[in-house]
Amino acid sequence: MKTLRYGIIGCGSMGREHIENLRALGGAAVTAVADPDAGSRAQAGALLDGQARLFERHQDLLASGLCDALVVASPNFTHAAVMRDALATELPILCEKPLVTKVADGVDLIERARGRTAIVWVAQEYRYMPPVAEMIRLAHAGEVGRVHQVAIREHREPFYPKVGDWNRFSANTGGTLVEKCCHYFNLMDFILKEQPLRVFASGGQRVNHLDESYGGKVPDILDSAYVIVEYPSGARASLDLCMFAENSIDNEHVTIVGAEGKLESLLPSGVLRFGRREDWGRREVWGQPSGTARGVSVRQIRDTNIKYLGQHFGASYVEHQKFAQAVRQGLPAEIPLEEGLRAVATGLAAHKSIDEGRVVALAEVLPAGW
Repeated sequence: MKTLRYGIIGCGSMGREHIENLRALGGAAVTAVADPDAGSRAQAGALLDGQARLFERHQDLLASGLCDALVVASPNFTHAAVMRDALATELPILCEKPLVTKVADGVDLIERARGRTAIVWVAQEYRYMPPVAEMIRLAHAGEVGRVHQVAIREHREPFYPKVGDWNRFSANTGGTLVEKCCHYFNLMDFILKEQPLRVFASGGQRVNHLDESYGGKVPDILDSAYVIVEYPSGARASLDLCMFAENSIDNEHVTIVGAEGKLESLLPSGVLRFGRREDWGRREVWGQPSGTARGVSVRQIRDTNIKYLGQHFGASYVEHQKFAQAVRQGLPAEIPLEEGLRAVATGLAAHKSIDEGRVVALAEVLPAGW
């Protein structure tokens, strides 16, 4: 198997996470990294034992001829500019979420990618977390009947520090519901096999970063929110986000409810719960009593083929496996640019809903024809 040579653009915490995954993957080598921050470059270089060439400018990496594939993991607000340069090459690209912070930039990238032979894949690894992947497989196989509700809860710690604390301001991140939550909006769409119609959200900055100041500017990123997403079929999805709740046991909880049953995935425990409604079709019986756990199977889902768990319970490793397979076999991207942009648009619609106190249609933030 030919070794795929990777170039990493952006060597902060997420860039280094990609390096760790590729080191564990097999058949892959990181041969070049680029980052304007000398500290980040040095950390990446140390991680790679001096086996990769270090560049300050991503343009020099792209022109180096050292790479067979690219990973874009630079700060959110730089994605559009970096991706424009990367799309001008013939290299396959894995771009970190969020794809962009502005819809117009995403539309521009999609236009630039038309007719391109090499794939462009947006990293939305949550669907590859083993218990989540298994619950999606069961739901898509019809095990809970027609799906009507998807609920996602993340109760976690505040945002991690970044170089220069760039992630403290919505102008750089796209906003918390873009930066943090585009994963979840993409997951909702994937589970329901639909595209969102409208969004209603409520949220604010209640606890985190209120005592910080950067040149007289106080961070403006939300730390808590509720979001409801409606779909054309009438199905609904919800997000419950709190970023000052690090004293949680399972901080991520995904629920799928269909007419015939319910699935629940809990992380980091890796637990999957699955139960079907007893005699669900008989009105006079009307299912089993709630809260008894009768008929509910509980199992831990582990993928022993994952060689590096990392920050996302092995999901990034699985995504890299699939990306490399697609590159080698000429397969399409499982998460194309259009999906990445739609997830961003849902987050932007949620922020607009919070700012204006109303339901926001996706048609208001996406261009005509979407």
